[in-house]
Amino acid sequence: MKVLVIGLGGVTNGGKTTLAEKLKKMLPNCDIISQDDFFKPESEVETDERGFKLYDVLDALYMDEMVKSIHNWMNSHTCSAVVTEEPQNTCESVKNTEDVCILIVEGFLLYNYEPLNELWNRRYFLTLPYEECKRRRSTRVYQPADTPGYFDGHVWPMYLKYKNELEENTSNIVYLDGTKPQEELLSCVYSDIIQELKKLREGSLMA
Repeated sequence: MKVLVIGLGGVTNGGKTTLAEKLKKMLPNCDIISQDDFFKPESEVETDERGFKLYDVLDALYMDEMVKSIHNWMNSHTCSAVVTEEPQNTCESVKNTEDVCILIVEGFLLYNYEPLNELWNRRYFLTLPYEECKRRRSTRVYQPADTPGYFDGHVWPMYLKYKNELEENTSNIVYLDGTKPQEELLSCVYSDIIQELKKLREGSLMA
């Protein structure tokens, strides 16, 4: 069975998890791995001189475990061959891809870790402007909670740093405007993945 590994990365509170969950309902044989599940415990996360816990860096995550989990999924192909929600305008390309398993990996630091970059079939990156991101972040409850100044002092600067690295060093990333309606983003990514499925299936038929 063939596999399609999709990266859904980008800014905090950009809508990654919501988009991933909606795609899972629409796509056949689809599973999700979330980067948030690989955070180190608070006691192992570095604290800077301002007292900020440095969560928005690769060192705050068990990245090797995340890569291992993805490889395990790819090797086992254990995915439920079920579409839980019939998508609008279902096309034959979806119905004919029961021989393909899809993995969506969602997280905020997916494309700055080299061992992951050899795994992606397709990569998306959600963006938000500063004010909107800060507004959304303020409505969320985190554990541990954001300390005063944390967004401006750590979260946003790290986002800009890693995004700049991507723009300078990485190609083949589809950037998505996170301020657009969720259904518009869903339609865009879904259509794109369907095209990838078509190519993958056509490639296997020709092989």
